Amino acid sequence: MSSLPANDWTSRADLAGLVAALGLDNIRWVGGAVRDTLLGHPVKDIDAATPLEPEMVMAGLKHAHIRCVPTGIEHGTITALTEGGPVEITTLRHDVSTDGRRATVSFASDWKEDAARRDFTINALYVHPETLEISDYFGGLDDLAARRVRFIGDARQRIREDHLRILRYFRFQARFGAELDAEAEEACAELASTLKGLSRERVAMELLALLGLPDPCDTVERMRTLGVLPVVLPETGKHELEALRTLIAAEKAAGVEPQAIRRLAALLPALPDTAADVAARLRLSKAQRARLVCAAERKPQDFASPRALAYNEGMDCAVDRQLLAGRGVEALTQWDIPQFPLKGGEIVARGVTAGPEVARILRSIEAAWVEEGFPPRQRVEELLDRELEAR
Repeated sequence: MSSLPANDWTSRADLAGLVAALGLDNIRWVGGAVRDTLLGHPVKDIDAATPLEPEMVMAGLKHAHIRCVPTGIEHGTITALTEGGPVEITTLRHDVSTDGRRATVSFASDWKEDAARRDFTINALYVHPETLEISDYFGGLDDLAARRVRFIGDARQRIREDHLRILRYFRFQARFGAELDAEAEEACAELASTLKGLSRERVAMELLALLGLPDPCDTVERMRTLGVLPVVLPETGKHELEALRTLIAAEKAAGVEPQAIRRLAALLPALPDTAADVAARLRLSKAQRARLVCAAERKPQDFASPRALAYNEGMDCAVDRQLLAGRGVEALTQWDIPQFPLKGGEIVARGVTAGPEVARILRSIEAAWVEEGFPPRQRVEELLDRELEAR
């Protein structure tokens, strides 16, 4: 039997306390932490499975003085608040009914039965907290070694249970996959239209998670070829796919971290109204909408002065527009947007009546200051003198 390699998180004292509270026979590590450890990736979130029902989990944690919250108690999930971070503990389950969007579950006591309702084989690896032995019921270890994302059981059935698994498949494929699974690809293509029934928030969450990966280009292109992308993002055509490749190459050349919203902007035509419509459809936040629209307003004159662009539109938008055009961002790196060093009161003190004229003079001097590359205060005073002399 295979075992999880020794690592920092499985030897944490707070997790040992959690195990002691529930009992060695009543807890197994499962999911992303196991998968990522086997791949040598950093572990972010830790999940556990247990045959104990939620009330018993909460009672055990309370007795051990471990704080917990019933974050998803109707589905059997309790979150333990340990010193090292939250740990989600979910009671073993099997599906009673599903409609593609939500599932009605019943608690179970068999580890394999719980594994059978999970999405992919690489996410159904259970680890004993003491021996670190891995229980692999559906060939997840072989799939992980082959970098193959494969549904557990019948791919179509898994998707019918939860339509979001189509997008999850492509996200996992972009992150972990190398060898394509024909059954999974065919099932996603066949059932792509079922994505229409999902909440926009769930679609946006998965889409942005995919776009935030280091290089999702090939996966996004395959999603379009298979008819999946047109269901959730019909605005994307061949030109936009090339724009995404250009953007990612520019990000890598500039050493800039991926930004999912910037990548989404690349997949849309440079039309502000379209960007606003997509933001509304995906129920994006106000900040995300503003950034998407600002990126869509890109124009050739942006490149004359990246710093002027940053001053007028904000640093994020300026960086986005430069990178979307395949350009570097050297001019913006380690540069802080300056504050315009002139106030209206100074103009009034020079004899100009407070009101529209003061605002006009401020705008004129500010525009000249920006155009000249943000010169020091002395130059601003010279510009003010010139403006007042011309009145």
